[in-house]
Amino acid sequence: MSRLHAENHLVSRVGWLRAAVLGANDGIVSTASLIVGVAAANAAASNVLVAGVAGLVAGAMSMAAGEYVSVSSQSDTEQADLAREKGELATQPDFERQELAE
Repeated sequence: MSRLHAENHLVSRVGWLRAAVLGANDGIVSTASLIVGVAAANAAASNVLVAGVAGLVAGAMSMAAGEYVSVSSQSDTEQADLAREKGELATQPDFERQELAE
């Protein structure tokens, strides 16, 4: 008797998790480095705080813009592939059927 075995693999989430961990690590390291650099210049505590907040905001905006560009370019690539495949299905259906079978 064949039993259906529902197995949940987490590998589908690895890309998201990797991006989150690397983004958080980058944000922590770059902001901490900025704060240490400003503090090492004997700046007032309020200046260190302002530099830290400015670094956090700039880092967040940079990460958001980078992610938007990344997702947009991936979407554009996938749409171009779909359009190409639709064209091939319309002009070469037998070849596409054979390609799928292989």
